[in-house]
Amino acid sequence: MTTALQPPLPSLPVLRLRLAPRGGMPRPIDGAWWPRSYDLLAELPQLLAGLPRAWGHITSATVNGTTWSAVPGRMLVFNQVVRLSRSLTASAPHTIVLLAPGRGRWDLLVVPPDTTEAAAEPLMAAAVVDQV
Repeated sequence: MTTALQPPLPSLPVLRLRLAPRGGMPRPIDGAWWPRSYDLLAELPQLLAGLPRAWGHITSATVNGTTWSAVPGRMLVFNQVVRLSRSLTASAPHTIVLLAPGRGRWDLLVVPPDTTEAAAEPLMAAAVVDQV
């Protein structure tokens, strides 16, 4: 009998995401995401794959237009279309807004990709702390 050895599949980097616990009160920030680049086409599929199933299918994502590289009007993620929008307001330069019809809206702090781990950890922890 012959056994074919196959090289191991490349592993995806660990998703750097922290989500706030679900509570009764709306929050200004629902969590923090620390992507590895500002290439939304490369980063968004991994983010969406790591979200809780309870959030449903994300159909729209809005990012800061001056921060991210080229953002097409939509992209196919896991055989479903996600509309992409660019916001040009300076009010939330480091956030991504995710929408799922009938399920809700989630605003995530985006930690800049070039942030050191020592600086990123406190930012991500602060984003998920209960706010009273």
